[in-house]
Amino acid sequence: MTQTQTPTGETLGATQQLSPHAVTIEPARGWTSLGLRELWTNRELLYFLVWREVQGAYRQTALGMSWIFLRPLLNVLILSLVFGAIVKVPSEGVPYPLFSMTALLPWSFFTGSVQRASRSLVDNTNVISKVYFPRMVIPIAATASGLVDFGAAFVVMLVTLLFYRMPLRPQILLTPLLLVVTFAFALAVGLWLATLSVKYRDVSFAIVFLLQALMYLSPVIYPVSMVPEPLQPIYALNPMTGVIQGFRWAILGIGEPPGALFLVSVVTVLILLIGGAFVFTRTEQTIVDVL
Repeated sequence: MTQTQTPTGETLGATQQLSPHAVTIEPARGWTSLGLRELWTNRELLYFLVWREVQGAYRQTALGMSWIFLRPLLNVLILSLVFGAIVKVPSEGVPYPLFSMTALLPWSFFTGSVQRASRSLVDNTNVISKVYFPRMVIPIAATASGLVDFGAAFVVMLVTLLFYRMPLRPQILLTPLLLVVTFAFALAVGLWLATLSVKYRDVSFAIVFLLQALMYLSPVIYPVSMVPEPLQPIYALNPMTGVIQGFRWAILGIGEPPGALFLVSVVTVLILLIGGAFVFTRTEQTIVDVL
């Protein structure tokens, strides 16, 4: 019987030898490997997980997928009633429903994506423990699934513009670039929180309060002009401040176009995203044992 000696000195018989077609799966080595090529190879899995996430969100609901249009309408109605009609928050010369809706477009996408991405690993424990694939696909799919809700909310936004007889500005074509920044920020936060959620299940409870606090620190229900001028440079370091301001400028023509402080926010998002990806990749090696 033919025998083969392994590098560790173990002797294998002919029937024990590894198949020439066998694939050995090893964890990434070093901090320079993010597995981007492997993510591209598994892009079809990413599409499947996104669609599954979208269907799962509205499964067993009486109104089904119509909620993707109803939710932005209900959010705008509540904000307009409380802060527009009762509190009378200034809206920089435009109807408050439009003022709030342009902020809720990126904000709702951000918060929904962060919540889904932060719990994505815990929610998919059964899949992770049985099948090998790059784990980063899961939080990416959770983040990308929010694009469907964003698209529906954007349609509602366009209808609302027509209702108020507001012109469509050519700058509205810049909103996809602002959406990319929002996506990157949501994914960055989601990667960090998903990593923490593996060890600390408290994250799923804390994220609700953190997002609520961040909402009040972002110009969702009020204009940036209400922030004291000495605090505005610090306030602008919040990436969502520049994104929301950018949406309002592009769609409604109010406020200033994205400038130097917005570029600082973009750099901050890139640092958070790269750091979160590296930490997530390192956690991926032991994620099955922890879950």
